[in-house]
Amino acid sequence: MELANMILAAKGTVKAELVLKNAQVADVFSGQWIKADIAIGGGKILGLGQYAGEREIDLAGKQVIPGLIDTHVHIESSMVTPFEYARAVLPRGVTTVIADPHEIANVAGFDGIDYLKESACRTPLRVYWRLPSCVPATPFEDSGEHIDSAGILSHMSEFCGLGEMMNFPGVLSADPECLKKLCAAGHSDGHAPLLSGNDLNAYIAAGIHTDHECTTPEELLEKVSKGLYVNIREGTLSKDLAKLIPAVTEEISNRCLFCTDDRSLPDIALEGTIDYCVREAMRLGLAPFAALRMATLNAAQCYNLPQLGAIAPGYLADLVVLDSFTDMRISMVFREGQLVSDDLFCHRDSAEFPKGVLNTVHLPKLSREQFLFPGELLSQPIISIVPGTIVTKRLAPTEASETVTLCVLERHKASGKRGYARVYGSSLRGGAIASSVGHDSHNISVIGDNAGDMLLACSTLGNCGGIAVAAGGEVLCYMPLPIAGLITEWPYEQALAMQRALSLAVQKLHIKEGIDIFMALAFLPLPVIPELRCTARGLFDVNAFSFVSEDGQ
Repeated sequence: MELANMILAAKGTVKAELVLKNAQVADVFSGQWIKADIAIGGGKILGLGQYAGEREIDLAGKQVIPGLIDTHVHIESSMVTPFEYARAVLPRGVTTVIADPHEIANVAGFDGIDYLKESACRTPLRVYWRLPSCVPATPFEDSGEHIDSAGILSHMSEFCGLGEMMNFPGVLSADPECLKKLCAAGHSDGHAPLLSGNDLNAYIAAGIHTDHECTTPEELLEKVSKGLYVNIREGTLSKDLAKLIPAVTEEISNRCLFCTDDRSLPDIALEGTIDYCVREAMRLGLAPFAALRMATLNAAQCYNLPQLGAIAPGYLADLVVLDSFTDMRISMVFREGQLVSDDLFCHRDSAEFPKGVLNTVHLPKLSREQFLFPGELLSQPIISIVPGTIVTKRLAPTEASETVTLCVLERHKASGKRGYARVYGSSLRGGAIASSVGHDSHNISVIGDNAGDMLLACSTLGNCGGIAVAAGGEVLCYMPLPIAGLITEWPYEQALAMQRALSLAVQKLHIKEGIDIFMALAFLPLPVIPELRCTARGLFDVNAFSFVSEDGQ
């Protein structure tokens, strides 16, 4: 639609391409509902008022809100391709995501990132990509690829900003590589769990704009007061919404956003993503328009997306039609004025696989003895899982007797490196779980109470990786993840069914209620979240930012 015709249609002189008649429009600027028709043309909103259209849809008083924005997500954590992820979240009203592809980048570098970008281009979902800043997350890991400051500088123009700067100790120590990466970006996401005081000041002063690792009201208030946007996260393992929303006032809400970070497909299917955040925030007492702005306008302003986040002339026509705003029951979703349906997707996800994206698991020959916890490490502290968060606690070696063994194996170069830890808090017994999803280097993580099942589960992964559950010498369930050991090629529905099958299988291992053991296992190797982690090089103390020695120090 030419600009001149758009102006005439906005004036009402000529008919608009599409008019949504008799709508209750959410005005996120004034915090009011407005009775109006919505005129749409050229993918944009032309005006609100009384309009006639070439096509008209009578909404009969239904409420219309802007398309929802997920401000920090790793699509890989859904274990489906961006194409299939879009099929899962668009019907939930999420029309835009800010995606950080650092999971696949740690395995397959820019080849992996390019694959995700190509897959996403085949969907109506609007994806803004952040350039992964920490591949690997720290110098103490063994990833499949490495992206240095030169790589950041040469590719920065292809991305909308720098992904989460996980190596906050490197920033605080003024590590030259970290600083070069930050200087190359105009907008940088943060990752600063429990950072406070002058250390937080220094981290923000280095060029950080956001943070999604906020777990207490006090942390939220300090970070907002120091100018950060806080992405309030409601993932599968990390559930921060209920803890943080009570501290969010109308004023503070202006610096708050919603994100999912890592959310499983079963949770997306059952509860949704950002739609769930809005619904729950209102249920917890947050003013409705404050919750809505956090999911729309605030997100667009934070990430410099001036045509998104509101329903007003000149904005893109990303719209969600609701049967009920309170319940976030969705009737229709429009992306740039087009009704989202299967017809908007390509017939299939035909994105090509670059070299290095398939068959990425490379292990030396395995033996049962490798999964026996070494006696010389019994003096080391124990990792304690904390339900509802990715934070772990450090226990003394005598504080817990019911522990299981965690073994992390380097899987990119078949180096034979292995790290061990004892883990408390899962209640797992009678079997083992192995996974090639292990943030962020994505080596093989195996947890279990006997070496035989640990060996069987790990061996089941083969070269393509995936998740395997074994008990009593039998494989109960196996989900292959051939794309970088992280993602399946299956359609959304088939992947969902398999993830549910894994959850049923793991019930036979007596996992404690309230713990998503697959997500918990995926985060146990991540050495940038306090307090203890285990990488392929051994037990790691995040607070000290060093490995724990054999004597536990």
